[in-house]
Amino acid sequence: MINNFLYNLKTSVRGASLTEFAVTTALMATLAATAVPKMSSLTEDTKASKTRENIDKILFASKLFYEETAKTEGRGRFPGQEKSHFKVGKYEDEIRLISDLEGYSSYQSGKRRAWWRSVFGKNNPDATRPEGSKVGNDRIEDCDDCPTNIRGHDRFVEIFGDPLQSPFQDGHYIYVVIPGGGTGENFYPPIIYVADMENPSQFNNLLVP
Repeated sequence: MINNFLYNLKTSVRGASLTEFAVTTALMATLAATAVPKMSSLTEDTKASKTRENIDKILFASKLFYEETAKTEGRGRFPGQEKSHFKVGKYEDEIRLISDLEGYSSYQSGKRRAWWRSVFGKNNPDATRPEGSKVGNDRIEDCDDCPTNIRGHDRFVEIFGDPLQSPFQDGHYIYVVIPGGGTGENFYPPIIYVADMENPSQFNNLLVP
């Protein structure tokens, strides 16, 4: 009788444990299935926040550079500009740039992606760009009385020391400067746009002094 009781008790305990194990396993599988997409989304959100932060850092450094050159040269300019009315890249006005940005959803899809310039240099080993991207380095314009001949990406490297790398696999920081113009009360300042080539239409910002 006692033997039968012990046998039934062991069987009952073993059965309950197996059931609990099966339920626990099923719950874990369900949690894993739902957690993976959420974790992936969280990772992408973290990268997005980081790249926006980096873009703001580049713009803030550009602002300080503009303010310093305004004090020392009489009129401010951004890295890559020889003078305030010089462009960086090939955009002359914001209308076309904004229109192009809408379709610039990856480093491969920009209609005029070759019009942009690399922030830290297209061949910089510490801030690599994706293969197949069309971004170039800014070029020195012919100017007899320009205050400097240091190109924009060299200036940004000089400012930051260590280039900022995009957190995205296909990311790389690019920029353009819309030239300023006018004189006296009719003067209007240049405008700088900075973007991440992972998705320039989504990750971009601008600065108007």
